[in-house]
Amino acid sequence: MEKFRYAIIGCGPTGIGAAYRLKELGIHDFIILEKSSFYGGLATSFIDEQGFTWDIGGHVQFSHYPYFDKAMDIALGTDGWLDHQRESWVWMHNRFIPYPFQNNIHRLPTEIRDECLKELKNNPQREIKNFHDWILNQFGTGIARHFLFPYNFKVWAYEPHQMNSSWVGERVSTIDIKRIEENIKLNRDDVSWGPNNMFRFPKSGGTGAIWKSLSKKIGFDKIRLNTAVKSIHAHEKTINTDNGNQIQYEHILSTMPLDNLTKKIIGLDQKIVKEAADFKYSSTHIIGIGIKGKPHHELSTKCWMYFPEDNCPFYRVTLFSNYSPMNVPDKGGPYFSLMVEVSESHFKKVRRDALVEEVIQGLINTKLISAQDQIVSKWQYFAEHGYPTPFLDRDTRLKKIIPTLDDLQIFSRGRFGGWKYEVSNQDHSFMQGVEWVNRMENNEKELTFQA
Repeated sequence: MEKFRYAIIGCGPTGIGAAYRLKELGIHDFIILEKSSFYGGLATSFIDEQGFTWDIGGHVQFSHYPYFDKAMDIALGTDGWLDHQRESWVWMHNRFIPYPFQNNIHRLPTEIRDECLKELKNNPQREIKNFHDWILNQFGTGIARHFLFPYNFKVWAYEPHQMNSSWVGERVSTIDIKRIEENIKLNRDDVSWGPNNMFRFPKSGGTGAIWKSLSKKIGFDKIRLNTAVKSIHAHEKTINTDNGNQIQYEHILSTMPLDNLTKKIIGLDQKIVKEAADFKYSSTHIIGIGIKGKPHHELSTKCWMYFPEDNCPFYRVTLFSNYSPMNVPDKGGPYFSLMVEVSESHFKKVRRDALVEEVIQGLINTKLISAQDQIVSKWQYFAEHGYPTPFLDRDTRLKKIIPTLDDLQIFSRGRFGGWKYEVSNQDHSFMQGVEWVNRMENNEKELTFQA
């Protein structure tokens, strides 16, 4: 049996954040166990056979933490980044509308614009029981019906009435009617809102380059890839892996999905296992389409686009070649690349065998490409756990599960370990790992996860 002071399950941003902080504190007695063959978890990147680089979804680097910013500079160097001003758009009614949608309804057809504004100004307030109610209270029935209801179903794969509203925070721009009316009067685009209106992206290697670099700085010998956890014995403080090894630990951090973790803990109260067993989440299909030529002029400066209508299966498309010219092959071009995201759940089924062709048809329907013969590369990735859904009684259940696991000295953190979408960006996730180490070593409060 091997013995380690710290055992970390998962080599995504949270696990890497914890290991990074341990090494910074001069603590080297730790091990990371990662079930996959790569570093970075959902923040990894791949290069396809034609030389196109792809992320697992639309990741960008913007931060709430100076500590995280410094770590990013250490990962790639200050010259390893490209800076971008966000250009995000909504495609509907056969036109692009700047995001946030509600600030730019002047671009809608006149009848729909007037409907949205009228119902926004005469908007009765309701008791908020779920995300559906929150949307109506904030935006009125017009904006909800035309954009927010269909879009949120496409991205979450759950209807808004199946979700709570406690997660929203800075994720959604709220309403300023005076500002909207002024934008209509002046026919003015309003694009500056949001925490990520400026962001940066790695020059080469995609988002995964960050996490592979930090893994190298931690030490590849501290990370065991292709090592899945079979069981955890809390009282004996041991981990059994699928390859037959046993590890004894003093402290353990798990970043695996909470619903999976609870099933692996020997002797855990079955009430807790049951509470976590049906946690709601959506899966994500990432389809990368590499294209010969240059994007048409309307796309040339865009970053990502949202698609609420039913003429395409995807909810978001990222013009990934705009993030870095090294995201496409350097020979035989020019090329550009579109990275497409499609959600799936029990409530939103996907025809997996036909999905790539449906995506391509959707790209044609939405005028992102003109014909299939432009395409030189097709890449596909499926993330079983894509989005941790903030379902109705999520917070109530977490208040039962997390303290129970903490009492067992099994700490579950990260995008799916903590199941808090509102603190699951890369910076949040990384800092959850850092702050957990600070709690273990210095008895400091975990500000991000407990917020």
